[in-house]
Amino acid sequence: MKKPRSSTARGSQVRRRVFLVDDHPMMRAGLVSLIRSQSDLEVAGEASDAPSAVQSVTALRPDLVVTDLTLPGRSGVELIKDLLAQSPGLPILVLSMHDEMVYAERVLRAGARGYLMKEAGGERLLAAIREVLSGRVSVGPRMAAVLLDSLSGARARSRTSPIAGLSDREFEVFQRIGQGIAPREIAAEMGISLKTVDVHRANLKRKLRLAHMSDLVRYAVRWMGGQNAG
Repeated sequence: MKKPRSSTARGSQVRRRVFLVDDHPMMRAGLVSLIRSQSDLEVAGEASDAPSAVQSVTALRPDLVVTDLTLPGRSGVELIKDLLAQSPGLPILVLSMHDEMVYAERVLRAGARGYLMKEAGGERLLAAIREVLSGRVSVGPRMAAVLLDSLSGARARSRTSPIAGLSDREFEVFQRIGQGIAPREIAAEMGISLKTVDVHRANLKRKLRLAHMSDLVRYAVRWMGGQNAG
């Protein structure tokens, strides 16, 4: 005689625990509502900034972190590195308003397992969450083509922008320059010295092949304007 199946085996399933990081309360509230409506997912916790996220994720040990890329005080890329230093192998999905063709490869290099633009909508987000939880990398079709090109050696076209050659810290400084933030404020926001900011600015000028610091400022402002317009 066969033993009856347990209630766990019959009906309920283990819910995978998702931690949310976004500095906009309304955005977090929407994500909480979306995830709680799913039978296989639950919200493990939420945070509005990187330090709180690191502390809470270390304590709560969720199955997945979904994080914005633009956070107060510390970038999402640096948060990814911090989280993985504390919890190696933790699946991380970036949900951002910024163009994935500019940012996705950078966050994947930092250790994230997926990148999704906020405009994609709830159903696509749920699909991306499940893809990352299953061990796959989740990106959009255009970015997937770029990644396939990189694996096959057809790399030239994906590196046409000099921005791609910037280090993560240089890229952070570049973004802040484009936002009109003064060097001393950049140093304070990033927790580095003014001298270090000056070194990054000099490296940016050299890598972007610009003659003067004023050229760097104009270039950064135009580039950031194009991202915001997109």
